[in-house]
Amino acid sequence: MTDEYLWPARNVAEYAYCPRLFYLMEVEGLHLVNVHTEEGMNIHRKVDKPSRVKRSKEGDLIQEEQPKSVRSFTVRNSELKLMAIIDLVDIDGNQATPIEYRKGRPRRKGNFAEPWPTERVQVGLQALLLEQTGYEVKEAQIYYAREKMKLSLIVDTALKDEALEILEEAKNCAKGSRPLPLVNDERCSGCSLQPLCLPNEINYERLKNADEEFQPRKVWPPCDEGIQVVVQQQGTKIGVSGMSMRIKDAQGTLQKEIPLTNVESVSLLGSVQISTQAVQTLSDLGIPIAYLSPVGRLIALIDPLDSTSAEIRRSQVRKLDDPTVVLELSKALIIAKIANQRTLLMRNNAALPENVAKDLKKLIALTEKAKSVDSVRGYEGQAASLYFRHFAGTIKDILSEEFQKNGRVRRPALDPINACLSFAYTNLTNESVAACRLARLEPSIGALHVSRPGRPALALDLMEPFRPLIADSIVISAFNRGELGEGHFIRTASGCLMTDFGRRAFYNIYARRMDTLITHPTYGYRLSYRRMLILHARMIAAWLMGEIPDLSFLTTR
Repeated sequence: MTDEYLWPARNVAEYAYCPRLFYLMEVEGLHLVNVHTEEGMNIHRKVDKPSRVKRSKEGDLIQEEQPKSVRSFTVRNSELKLMAIIDLVDIDGNQATPIEYRKGRPRRKGNFAEPWPTERVQVGLQALLLEQTGYEVKEAQIYYAREKMKLSLIVDTALKDEALEILEEAKNCAKGSRPLPLVNDERCSGCSLQPLCLPNEINYERLKNADEEFQPRKVWPPCDEGIQVVVQQQGTKIGVSGMSMRIKDAQGTLQKEIPLTNVESVSLLGSVQISTQAVQTLSDLGIPIAYLSPVGRLIALIDPLDSTSAEIRRSQVRKLDDPTVVLELSKALIIAKIANQRTLLMRNNAALPENVAKDLKKLIALTEKAKSVDSVRGYEGQAASLYFRHFAGTIKDILSEEFQKNGRVRRPALDPINACLSFAYTNLTNESVAACRLARLEPSIGALHVSRPGRPALALDLMEPFRPLIADSIVISAFNRGELGEGHFIRTASGCLMTDFGRRAFYNIYARRMDTLITHPTYGYRLSYRRMLILHARMIAAWLMGEIPDLSFLTTR
């Protein structure tokens, strides 16, 4: 049995637009939806309803002699190793005219309108497939929905040769490594895969030492903030109706209805019920569902299959088997982490002894010169010990005295500040797992943290520079503003835990921090902390793929 792959004509045509876009879509299976692709999908939904075959009352096929139009006409050819689902085909006897629907506008040259190269290739491939099926194709048409305009193309040898040439180039491209991004090209601006491709960021890192004329421009990234749904009320039931998520309490009373359009993730804490239909709908939309313990520990993750990229994960496994690569990544992570710890103490601890900042700066210098990962871990441990020795001085609440006495204690937490730190780190771990997933990285294969069963080692690596920036900052803000206090915690023989009311208050603070915009020190644009975490995960992927020479992480002044 042979598993013959047929190339989709729509994806092959993207090669004429951008070889890297073709590779990301076709070879790595990466897809993102933006306003342009959503508009295009809406247009295709109206036309892509398969035509029905007419039958007599006796069930026999009715042979029609008159011209007819067939929607979603599927054609395949093993010799070309090609397939297409054509939006509309007008058939008159043995003659066929493929009609492709587009949302945008044709290419303009003065007063003359013509199809874009991608469109020429796509209808050219459709014509070839129809001819292989036995039809005669003299022309193809492209309908532009925005302008309600139809263009006709003569299907001649030149068009078919152009399409075949692109087909062969695309096949050869798929056999090689990922192409580099376009440099300073307008085509990147509206591309749906820009957040995954990172053309401006990768080119900046690749060409920052090149001559001025090759310097890549800095472009604002698209705003793609999604909704993070967290449900923690025990007994809550989640279902779907159409394209909305319906959240009901234990008594069945509707509490909230959320449109699924912008939902990016769903997290369920403790005994929260979700229907099979809701799981299927969310998975179809590429939305992960995280099952967490009542205290926020990740138990399981329903991860849609389209979130994987074999190419990225092969590179990740190969590169992270190399001790030199592991050391370089570990050093970059810990240098940024210690720098951020130092900044946080200097900003928030007015009584910080002068030598603490100096000692942390020395540890950064030692980490830069480290020759082994164990040395990096040692310097990170020294920095953490020094950092938490003076962390209580950043908090003005009386509870800081108890933390100063206990020090940083993980399990079980002995006081409210320790409990809040642990809960913040748990949630940041879950965010980092999601960021690795969105970057198509395997969360369990890391560098600084040793891989163990059930341990998201790479996610733990990724979060290191962000611990002070996100988790620790949340704790400082929550207690200093009086948003969390003794009443939000319960003390038991097994330790100090947050109450349900405390967790609700925490998630409000957490959401506010994750949505805070911060300027990237290198690229100059502003992103939320959540997007910044995802950006760094994607930069790790680009580095592991060999697309950028160096790796650095976010630090603040």
